[in-house]
Formats: sequence, structure tokens, C-alpha cells
Amino acid sequence: MAGLRWRRLAEERGYTGTDRATFLDAFATWLVDHEATHLPFIAEMDGQVVGMAWLMVAERVPTPAARKRLSGDVQSVLVVPERRNGGVGAALLEEVLAEAARLDLEHVTVHSSDRAVPFYQRVGFEHDRTWLRWKPEPTDS
Repeated sequence: MAGLRWRRLAEERGYTGTDRATFLDAFATWLVDHEATHLPFIAEMDGQVVGMAWLMVAERVPTPAARKRLSGDVQSVLVVPERRNGGVGAALLEEVLAEAARLDLEHVTVHSSDRAVPFYQRVGFEHDRTWLRWKPEPTDS
């Protein structure tokens, strides 16, 4: 999974920051630290990992009527370039959303690139006028 993230940034987008080994170590630590909240899904073909997706699960504030409330966010859906447009991403997302249903999540969100919006809409995601986002101003530090 870390290799897919590295490949996406370094090989496909020209990232030249930290070295691969440092990133892989940091990713392994992140996995352990977030195993309770970030559920990984992988796609394999011919013994190779060709795609991944994550479902981040968050607890929401309880109400008198619903003591356990959970929501989800789809994160880092990646498919290697040579396997794109072949159903791998759709299969991954189908599994993610099936898990979201099993967990009885109140809603699932996704932050998408413009290019991928139609992909998410095909499986039932919709624009929501009530979803607002705040971004802090960049700092000079």
C-alpha cells in the first residue's frame, strides 16, 4: 500500500521530497497508529497489488436516540495506471461501501479530484448542499 502511494506521487506526479525508504517506514508506523480508524482494501491481480482504497471511520457525538453514531470517509482510492478503466476501482469502492453498510455508517463522504467525480457519482455519491468545508489560511512558517 505504501508502495502504491509512493508510486502515485513520485512516478506519476514527479514528487522529489523524502526518499522511498523513509516514506515506507513512516507509512508502516502510520498504519499501526491508525488501524482502529482506517480500514484498508486492496485489489490484487496475478499476485500483485494493483489498487487500494481506505475507509476512515469516525465516531460522532451521541444523541439520546442514537448512542453509537459512526460516519465514514473514502480516502486514497488508487489503481495502478496499467489497470485503470478496467473495473478495479469500482470493485474496490463496492467493497468499501459494503463495509460501510455493515458498520451502519450514517453517511460516507469522499473528497475527489474533478476527474474522478463521475466515477463516484456512478456508484451513488451525490453533491450535497449542506456539506461545508473550512480551510485555514496558509501560514508563512
